[in-house]
Amino acid sequence: MLILTLNCWSYSIRYQLFDWDNHAVLAHGEVERITVGDTTITHTATNGTGYRREVECPDHRAGIAAILAALTDPGSPAISSLQAISAIGHRVVHGGDTFTHSTLIDDEVLNAIRDAQQLAPLHNGPNIAGIEAARDLFPHIPHVAIFDTAFHQTMPEHAYLYPLPLEWYTWHGIRRYGFHGPSHLYLSRRATLLLHKRPADCNLVTIHLGKGVSLCAVKNGRSIDTSMGLTPLEGAVMETRCGDIDPGIPPFMMEEGNLTARAMDNILNQKSGMAGITGSAAERSQLREKAAGGDERCRLALEMESYRLRKYIGAYIAALGRPDAVVFSAGGGETEWQLREKVLQGLECFGIALDNDRNRAAVGDEGEWCISRDDSAVRLLVIPTNEELVFTEDVAAIIAGHHPDPLSYDYRFARPAAGGGDGAKG
Repeated sequence: MLILTLNCWSYSIRYQLFDWDNHAVLAHGEVERITVGDTTITHTATNGTGYRREVECPDHRAGIAAILAALTDPGSPAISSLQAISAIGHRVVHGGDTFTHSTLIDDEVLNAIRDAQQLAPLHNGPNIAGIEAARDLFPHIPHVAIFDTAFHQTMPEHAYLYPLPLEWYTWHGIRRYGFHGPSHLYLSRRATLLLHKRPADCNLVTIHLGKGVSLCAVKNGRSIDTSMGLTPLEGAVMETRCGDIDPGIPPFMMEEGNLTARAMDNILNQKSGMAGITGSAAERSQLREKAAGGDERCRLALEMESYRLRKYIGAYIAALGRPDAVVFSAGGGETEWQLREKVLQGLECFGIALDNDRNRAAVGDEGEWCISRDDSAVRLLVIPTNEELVFTEDVAAIIAGHHPDPLSYDYRFARPAAGGGDGAKG
């Protein structure tokens, strides 16, 4: 059974073709700059072939067509025929209250995803475009929606409700939903393997540190709190998003600057966060270089980021009790040892003891690492995330007629065991 997964963004599509029977990735890649011109596709087949080339992609349908052409390209074929594809899994960022798990897509489900679009207009729109295009191209195979919000549907009311008029929730769905669900699910299951525990017996703080940043408190295998809220704007300081701020600031600045709601939304999402402090959007490594060269604004942005992350870890330890582990992942979490070191400073009172040498070694090879000292009461882990595997697992479960159950997933086959057995390096 070959499963294609599609992760559609406004201007890009990430994809992966997975051989479920043999638990092997056959190909993966990304189409970039869809609709804006100078579009490229970077394609890698696991037989050692691949390429990067320019393609014409005025819309997501053309982007998916470019992916299909790459999968059967005579120079680097992952499959001999598109008929070999058994099912397609689609990432959908916002499922609202409607979807608590991944779901087979039909017209009714697609309409419900459209209804949730107002909660994530920057994300659900491209997701819908990808679903519509793929269903047109493959009308006779199953299509499955995998929701970012589903993993967090186990949050209790006191965690997901805002202290606002309750009618806003009952009439308009205003509540905390959370995002990066597949990433937090994967990290929590891989962590339990490394800790030699069952998910139902494990408490974790998982940290997804990409351009978007979110933390999750996982108690007995279930999400009980997460930092993002109604939208991906709430929470930690991010590359261009502000995260938590005084809610009085937007109306004040709208009045002062004569700004529209759309203009304010753009500022909070695209011109705030670390970009707002430094004056330009840049990767953490670039900010670190500038800070080392004396750029005070870059130093301040990095200090604010690590301070907010440290506060969230403390808050989630209060919610969980002492966790079994704190897990770092995604771009900054996997590669920025300086960020991890700064975030964990001052948490020794919670039984957290970082091994500086292990931490500095844990970069660059996609391995799984333990970076805590041997005497640390809380394990500190670095685990590369694998959202695509979560997408694939859910598709396979639904095709087999099973209800997706995150507690049953362990991802033992996700990658060769790092450092021997199920242990992490270090």
